[in-house]
Amino acid sequence: MTDASAIAERLLEAYRTGAPIAPLRGEVKGVAEAYAVQRATIERWLRQGRRLAGHKIGLTSKVVQAQLGVDEPDFGALFADMVVEDGATVPWARVLQPRIEGEIAFVLKSDLDGDGAGRITPQDVIAATRYVTPAIEICGSRIAKWDIRIEDTIADDASSGLIVLSSRRNEASLDRLAAVAMTMRQNGDVAADGRGEACLGNPAIAVAWLGEALLRFGTKLRAGDIVMSGALAKMLTAEPGSRFAADFGAFGSVSVAFSQ
Repeated sequence: MTDASAIAERLLEAYRTGAPIAPLRGEVKGVAEAYAVQRATIERWLRQGRRLAGHKIGLTSKVVQAQLGVDEPDFGALFADMVVEDGATVPWARVLQPRIEGEIAFVLKSDLDGDGAGRITPQDVIAATRYVTPAIEICGSRIAKWDIRIEDTIADDASSGLIVLSSRRNEASLDRLAAVAMTMRQNGDVAADGRGEACLGNPAIAVAWLGEALLRFGTKLRAGDIVMSGALAKMLTAEPGSRFAADFGAFGSVSVAFSQ
């Protein structure tokens, strides 16, 4: 049986020191044990006074799922101190081994309780959404060289780091979410592009999956939650001094930079 608290402490030490650790998958056996480590880490942070702000979804790409040998996404927690202002410059050392993804963020206006049998539809998600907005996720890994499999990333809070939210607020629409196009520029050059449909067919489908998963864990998506729904294009490696700008067309744009 995995000692979730002891492994969580090693991850927390990596956060504190900025020194990545070896992969965990040799001692964390399977998804259930990995989520136990994640919960132990979250509980430690909550005792330290951090405030939950929502959730992030990872592994929404079928290609990445195949690489890690899984058939569904994963999730992690977002905290209020992870939210960065649009256009900000982030200190380089703030996130360990930072990588960048362009996403659609949902901000909820009501709880997602399901239908009594644990089912949540994309239409339920739309009805519960206050607005959607362009976002950049600054992923991070406490695992050395991003040498991860499913157990590693789940235990490590789904490789969370920071999130950057646009000030643009858009009405949630299933059709528009699937069709929205995103172009990511790195230092002014196009580095990635994608569409909403790259996220499990529709970002609202990803949020519905998350809502059902949380119900199985005895919790739920709540009014006021921020939900990062998953990447629309490939992940990009950030370097000191890098600048990233994601253009979502009529949905708006969002940007972030790193210090040298």
